[in-house]
Amino acid sequence: MKKVLIVEASARAQGLVEGRSGSLSRFLSDRFSSRWRHLNNEDIFIYRDVGAMPPQFMSHKWIAAAFTSEESRSAEQRALLCLSDQLIAEVAQADLILIATPMYNYGMPASLKAWFDQVIRVNKTFSFDLARGDFPLQPLLSGKTLVLLTSSGEFGFEPGGLRESMNHLGPHVRTLSHYLGVEEFHEIGIEYQEFGDDRHRASIDLARQAVDELVEQLSRGPVHLHADVFFTPGEASAALAGKP
Repeated sequence: MKKVLIVEASARAQGLVEGRSGSLSRFLSDRFSSRWRHLNNEDIFIYRDVGAMPPQFMSHKWIAAAFTSEESRSAEQRALLCLSDQLIAEVAQADLILIATPMYNYGMPASLKAWFDQVIRVNKTFSFDLARGDFPLQPLLSGKTLVLLTSSGEFGFEPGGLRESMNHLGPHVRTLSHYLGVEEFHEIGIEYQEFGDDRHRASIDLARQAVDELVEQLSRGPVHLHADVFFTPGEASAALAGKP
């Protein structure tokens, strides 16, 4: 039995509904969780909707509390870190972390960044030791899989794509995931949303298919891959032409 933590960050409260606008990232998250439950019906799900209930941003007092030893913290400092403790506990017990998020201004929503800031905390999810030289930070958690499901209005954010340098979402999450104990990373994205054309519709179909395949793959056990699935312009043309 595994524990799956789902973190959703879209400001839109509803997933994609036929004939209506909605959150594409929530649509993919719903697809993933329903398929996962179908194949792994004994697994436990933990939900954290940071889009609907954003965590508090870090403050001067929060930082001071985090860097105060546990036995020396005041009641006020313990209260300031209460949410952080809860979020870290959710990550710590999860075997698989699913993050579903749109791309806002070429990066992650502020609510998701606030979640990472609450979770990645010294002596809780990483240790700091200058004896390690130029890389003093080391994760305290390990063995986790992270699936990142994204949506974007434009396209070409994949490695080698025409907007690769503008992608501050996937690479940022991948970097931070190291300090969540993630050892296996997968990303699936829907693109072309602002265009609303056949390429966008084809991108949705491909992402849906990729989610189904990934669920089946992960249900069989760890595959130790770092996979990214985007619908590139060339693939769009081939799919629309009915080619493999």
